[in-house]
Amino acid sequence: MAEVKLDAQIRSEFGKGAARRTRRANLVPAVVYGHGAEPVHVTLPGHALMMALKTANVLISLDIEGKDALVIPKAVQRNPLRGDIEHVDLLTVKRGEKVSVEVAVHVEGELAPGGNLLEYVQNTLLVEAEATHIPESVTVSVAGLDAGASIHAKDITLPQGTVLAGDEDAVVLQVLAAQAEEPAAEGAEAGAEA
Repeated sequence: MAEVKLDAQIRSEFGKGAARRTRRANLVPAVVYGHGAEPVHVTLPGHALMMALKTANVLISLDIEGKDALVIPKAVQRNPLRGDIEHVDLLTVKRGEKVSVEVAVHVEGELAPGGNLLEYVQNTLLVEAEATHIPESVTVSVAGLDAGASIHAKDITLPQGTVLAGDEDAVVLQVLAAQAEEPAAEGAEAGAEA
């Protein structure tokens, strides 16, 4: 996974008004925390941050006024109407350190014939990986699965260096039989005509 480099400025103003001024200047308020250090309040360039966050679990190299920090996004708050990033919590990590993150689950292959439906019970999987080698997603083959089949977290092959951090018996995907609509009862039709 490639690192994204961003310049950050230390923030000295706090509160709703200060945050609004920051956003009007196309900057995003953020907090950098972790490893027992005091949280550092910063502002980040809005467009560059938005582009970086398009990659899940992106590794960001911050230059905080001359000091370098390696971080991953922990929480992103967005405007519910416009979708703009309003605030970001960033977790400090070290090279070689293991972190727990959620990765997307993607499927490949076709289900067995018969109109079966695939249900995602979980869209993501909690894994533990080295901070500089976080997988973007995991791929699961559903080829030939028939109704009633399910795939548990422990059944998913993870990339090398990545281990499952969540419940290994949790159902991630299941195949459901297609349901046909029941014909309307004759009594209901007769009552509608009268």
